[in-house]
Amino acid sequence: MTRFLVLAATGLLGGAAVSEGRAGDFLWTAPVIIGAAFLIAWGAEAAQFMMSQGLALAVLALLQTLPEFAVEATLAWDAARDPSGESNKFVTANFTGSIRLLMGFGMPVVFFIHFFTHKGPARRVIDLDTFHSVEVVSLFPATVYFFFIVYRGKLDLLDAVVLLAFYVMYMGLLLKMPAEEEGESIEELPFVARQVLKRGRVGRIVGVTLIFLLGGLLLYVCVHPFVESMKAVAFKIGISSFIVMQWIAPFLSEFPEKLSAFNWARQPNKAKLGLMNFVSSNINQMTMLVAMIPIVYAISGGQVRPVIFDAHQREEVLLTACQAALCMVLLFNMKFEWWDAVGMFVLWGAQAVLPSLRGPMIWIYVGWIVLEIFLAMIGYRKWSFPLRLGKDSQRFLKAR
Repeated sequence: MTRFLVLAATGLLGGAAVSEGRAGDFLWTAPVIIGAAFLIAWGAEAAQFMMSQGLALAVLALLQTLPEFAVEATLAWDAARDPSGESNKFVTANFTGSIRLLMGFGMPVVFFIHFFTHKGPARRVIDLDTFHSVEVVSLFPATVYFFFIVYRGKLDLLDAVVLLAFYVMYMGLLLKMPAEEEGESIEELPFVARQVLKRGRVGRIVGVTLIFLLGGLLLYVCVHPFVESMKAVAFKIGISSFIVMQWIAPFLSEFPEKLSAFNWARQPNKAKLGLMNFVSSNINQMTMLVAMIPIVYAISGGQVRPVIFDAHQREEVLLTACQAALCMVLLFNMKFEWWDAVGMFVLWGAQAVLPSLRGPMIWIYVGWIVLEIFLAMIGYRKWSFPLRLGKDSQRFLKAR
């Protein structure tokens, strides 16, 4: 822990020359953090066989994104110790990029894989199950609260309490859902997860625990050098370090999660699991991940103080909130259709390639949301989540 604290305290003192030297660390830290992410993902996939599908997906999504939590915690730690305030911009860069990757890249790619690996009319849409309405509805409070965060222009411990409460409510709903028969079979799991599940009850617990401990140890060793090497690489090749931390860092740290979801997409009737894996990840990052930031910031800085956003950061968080709102509205009919996937992918690609479009992109997202609401009001788009949550899911909850 002392080593970590020293690294965190001195990470920003080296200037350009030191940053150039740290660029070489990327060659070992990137493979190590991806390896740690794979270990945690394998342990999570093994652990999912001890609970209901909805709860399993939530736990799987949370554990698979632990490397992203480690990266974000490091950025918040460094930001609190940087007297210049320059590092503060990376705090929002990482979590906004990660969330938008899940919705704008991950979910559409799940659909594209589903579309090109299956035949017949059914490939044009991914139908969700009744119990998936819990995830869709649970997006609502976090998404709405993101707009409130934009209005306040800061993150503080009050926000942490509220966001954590949203996540507790989400998990509480999932804990009351019954186990579903349909899901991933043991034989479809990666080799390591399969071997752990063949060891009996005690062997499973020991195996999963050891995998998580090893993955956590690797993260402990490499996460701070990884973050610094990413900044150094950006400096050497002459691109914005903000862009690197927003897109490349979360893509690498969440790579195994994306592989799991994409693998589900190519299997018959499993694309919905891939979609819900990303939705669950979206919920835990909009609640748990963001709630962690002011907590780490306060601990690192030695005092309770908010993370203040500048105009650019507020725009980034607002764009993220608008994208999350659109994702939620599109899933209100418990389907993900081809135009949903194409539209979200194109809009994400535009904002990623052309940062100057991010301001106008906010209005495009708002316009699409308004259009979806209007189409629902005139009956052209059928929103079915209230019925499913109101009747079928209530029957499940009462049965518990």
